[in-house]
Amino acid sequence: MTPFIDSAAAEASPTSSETQILHQQLQQQFGFTQFREGQQAVIETILAGHSALAIFPTGSGKSLCYQFCAQQLPKLTLVISPLLALMKDQLAFLASKGIAAASIDSSLTYDQTQQVMRDIREQRTRILMVSVERFKNERFRQFLKSVPISLLVVDEAHCISEWGHNFRPDYLKIPQYCQEFSIPQSLLLTATATEQVKLDMAKRFGLSAQHIVQTGFYRANLDLAVVAVSQQQKLTQLTRTVKDYSGSGIVYVTLQQTAEDVAAHLIAEGINAAAYHAGMDQIRRQQIQQQFMDNQIQVIVATIAFGMGIDKSDIRFVIHFDLPKSIENYSQEIGRAGRDGQLSHCVTLANLDGLNTVENFVYGDTPEPQSIGQLLETIASETDNGRWEVQEYPLSSACNIRSLPLKTLFVQLELLGVIRPSYAYFAEFKYRFVEEQEAILSRFNQQRQQFLRQVFAHTQFKKIWGQLDFDTLYQQHGCERQRVVAALDYLAEQNLIILETKKITQVYDVQEQALATPQQLHHLTQQLGQYFSDNEHKEIVRIGKLVEFFELDRCLSANLAQYFDDHSVPKNCGHCSVCRGQIAILSKQAVAPLPDSATVTTLLEPLISVAQAKSLPTPTIATQAKFLAGMIMPMFSRLKVKQLEGFGRFSAYRYQDILDTVKKVNS
Repeated sequence: MTPFIDSAAAEASPTSSETQILHQQLQQQFGFTQFREGQQAVIETILAGHSALAIFPTGSGKSLCYQFCAQQLPKLTLVISPLLALMKDQLAFLASKGIAAASIDSSLTYDQTQQVMRDIREQRTRILMVSVERFKNERFRQFLKSVPISLLVVDEAHCISEWGHNFRPDYLKIPQYCQEFSIPQSLLLTATATEQVKLDMAKRFGLSAQHIVQTGFYRANLDLAVVAVSQQQKLTQLTRTVKDYSGSGIVYVTLQQTAEDVAAHLIAEGINAAAYHAGMDQIRRQQIQQQFMDNQIQVIVATIAFGMGIDKSDIRFVIHFDLPKSIENYSQEIGRAGRDGQLSHCVTLANLDGLNTVENFVYGDTPEPQSIGQLLETIASETDNGRWEVQEYPLSSACNIRSLPLKTLFVQLELLGVIRPSYAYFAEFKYRFVEEQEAILSRFNQQRQQFLRQVFAHTQFKKIWGQLDFDTLYQQHGCERQRVVAALDYLAEQNLIILETKKITQVYDVQEQALATPQQLHHLTQQLGQYFSDNEHKEIVRIGKLVEFFELDRCLSANLAQYFDDHSVPKNCGHCSVCRGQIAILSKQAVAPLPDSATVTTLLEPLISVAQAKSLPTPTIATQAKFLAGMIMPMFSRLKVKQLEGFGRFSAYRYQDILDTVKKVNS
């Protein structure tokens, strides 16, 4: 176990007078009479001039550590947060305490963004919150270079670790930002970090062991239970379980359609439930979330799109209808229950039938070497005078690489010095008026009226919809694109126009010498292919550990805490299903052996024919296997293969078994 600072001591014990001052400041600034476990140790480490890593359970007050320090440090505290909802919640809390904080995000108009920047330059704002994607904006990077920064805070910092469960490729660049913007200290915050992830985070930020502050992971008020149940009995068991509990609850599922189906079933059983997933309209999602917060909806049936930023302390139960993606995801999701310290139930309805679905997410996100090579050749051929402009969706389709791994490839190429993001823009802006032009203009002062008239005059209308010509608008009036976009966004928010944006274009600077020869392209392809192969192996191992955990014959609570490097827990909690003598043995429906080669060949023939008809290369062996497994790949959308008989025919089988079968057919 890695050494860490426990809640009792910091690196150098503060004097009683220093501790008294900290408690006075806590009372004055936040109205709290005492620190929670671990908070004071983190704060003292930061105020002593060191960087720190804080690993606290979900809902235990990590944010206060940077919020408190920001008031004592002389310059700006810059916070990287993964979700806009999290930023807004924390900004609202800070505003209630009279602490000057702001964000720069997509919801702000151009003028609002400029005001935030002025407030920071004039030191009226002490805390700035942004997403990591904001650093792709060249102007934002230029702004940061002009502003002195005391502390960089990374929320959900486990996202930086490729050993972590929720790795986000853009997080890999954060240590470079510390150097680029001369930020002397960093504070990493997370609730879920294994020992390996902890060491990885510390290494990337140059943290020593004595500056890692980790509190106990175990939460005595959470009752963990694993119920082995067949797929056919799941809905019945779920209904029974939900009716056993009172209060609010979350039911987690893997797929969006499952969320809809399960919610409909619960409603039919007389339970006040609603579905929630990323495929729903944003306004509808916000309504559902608010109704849940206000206890107007008892049960949310959700994909992992729901949860982060939900600050509801009285969630009485969390049920996993499908297997979670990993132990880390499981921990994060059950961590939303019982934040008020009262008894809460965490139930997993488990079998192995859904294992293929979880594994297929992993295999589908591993790009094939041919696809990586095609991407590199595209960059080399399309770069003009060191500049490459790309639209992600058509590139994803052309190279048959999903969106997330494509972004990961971009980041890896950045880290290798091959590309560097410059700026991004929407290639197309179309809008139509909801109100008359003059009625819209009458809402604004003379200066803004003139600006909007220029925008409207440089829009080519065809019947109702008009397309804006940014180039002529800038040439004739000097109207900068960012200000025009901000204005259109504002008009759309006020329901004065309906705005459609298409084809976001990212502009990269390219080191052309790195892609100059076939040998260089081949070497890069191999290097990146190995990177993804290693990640795939790690994720499959992680899923195996998840199954092992649910079939444990030893205390679930103790083993969960030990997984996250907390060895101070009792060996038997006395309140999990294993401690109650209920050991789960997970079943899987028996499936027939995969069919013979002739049948597989027949199922693959339509896929190959469609590709040939579109003048595309014959799909690779891996692509053929993904077709039979029913995985969603960019190429399949382009070829419209879902209607073909073979698509998803073997979805009940493990991908590796399908791949082996297809290899035999092609040998």
